[in-house]
Amino acid sequence: MTELVKPRAIIFDWDDTIVDNWHTAFKALNTALVHMGAEAWSEDEARRRSGPSARDLFTSLFGADRWQEADKVYYDTFCAIVFDNVTQHDNAENLLQMLHDNGIEMGVVSNKRNPLLRQEITHLGFDKFFKEILGAGEASADKPNPAPLLLALERMGIEPGPDVWYLGDSHTDMMCALAAGCTPILIETKPPPEDLLIKNPPARRFRQHSDLMEYVRGYFGGPRP
Repeated sequence: MTELVKPRAIIFDWDDTIVDNWHTAFKALNTALVHMGAEAWSEDEARRRSGPSARDLFTSLFGADRWQEADKVYYDTFCAIVFDNVTQHDNAENLLQMLHDNGIEMGVVSNKRNPLLRQEITHLGFDKFFKEILGAGEASADKPNPAPLLLALERMGIEPGPDVWYLGDSHTDMMCALAAGCTPILIETKPPPEDLLIKNPPARRFRQHSDLMEYVRGYFGGPRP
């Protein structure tokens, strides 16, 4: 397996990468779909079709004239339940702390809107780790377009390249990283369908955060698995 270039910076997706918000998002999505007169999605269909921002997804489903109605139902439902349910993935905080202690610059690029994204990050006490937090609608386009990742790096004063890792859980995260000229890293908290990764394969896959921690520790003098 190809050895990865030591990271100068690591940018993270948020939902299902650092935190486990899947069931909250899934419930909010189906609430919005049913409200709009559409059929609810199975979890398999939702995993296959998720990734775009709410605006892009609902525009594709309901058109430019109705996407905001669906979005409001989704957003209101999500906000009503998220803080009772949001949890970090095992060892996510330990990973962030280790990277922080070893001088790796970090940021978040998410398709979640910035106010809610920042509230969740602050709720968990993780804002101390991130130099930049960028949410949906802040760049000229949302993921999988590379624009938000490139904008975040610009704000951080970092040039994109192989020594910038983008860590995410979806095929759209891999698309974004590759298009930005960064190294795509897949964390398999909610593995996307394999056929969606064929055209945009990750440079490396890690089953869980502890596996990634062990790998990265090798850059700082620890044993490399």
